Amino acid sequence: MSDKNLNPFILFQNWFESASEKEINDPNAMCLSTVDNNNCPHSRMVLLKGYDESGFRFFTNYESNKSIDIEQNKNVALNFHWKSLQRQIRIEGLIDKLNSDESDEYYNSRHYMSRIGAWASDQSRPLKNREELEKKIEMYKEKYPDENNVPRPPHWGGFVVKPKNLNFGKICHTVFIKEIFLN
Repeated sequence: MSDKNLNPFILFQNWFESASEKEINDPNAMCLSTVDNNNCPHSRMVLLKGYDESGFRFFTNYESNKSIDIEQNKNVALNFHWKSLQRQIRIEGLIDKLNSDESDEYYNSRHYMSRIGAWASDQSRPLKNREELEKKIEMYKEKYPDENNVPRPPHWGGFVVKPKNLNFGKICHTVFIKEIFLN
């Protein structure tokens, strides 16, 4: 069966599996684009942590600039670019927070220092110096010495992008493979 006849989520899975085998670093890296309240776009890389037909998931600090943008405008775009495969997938859709159970489950699967970092990092906020961050890390390590018992901070959790449009392209030939509107 050709790529053109596949369900978009099966096609995404096929391309993602190929990228996972061939891409040297972070095949799950995706560019997330948001728009702020002044209608200025902002893009940054985040890591895909799960997907299915309900959407594409990632996790972050809810006080970050991206989260503030998302609160103001639920329309976002994702872009996967796999240079080694000469492929990209653009996804446009609406974004929502994941429920607490899903955020807790992923948070608890993270390494101890990643969980401490979620408490210590004031993401998108300037630091006076590195020592400031190091002191906060030590403070939270003392507060949560049990590596198996670090609660998820209320300002940290997941989002899901519910796609309205998926665009699959082969970059080397600028060949348009498939565009799917899910409305």
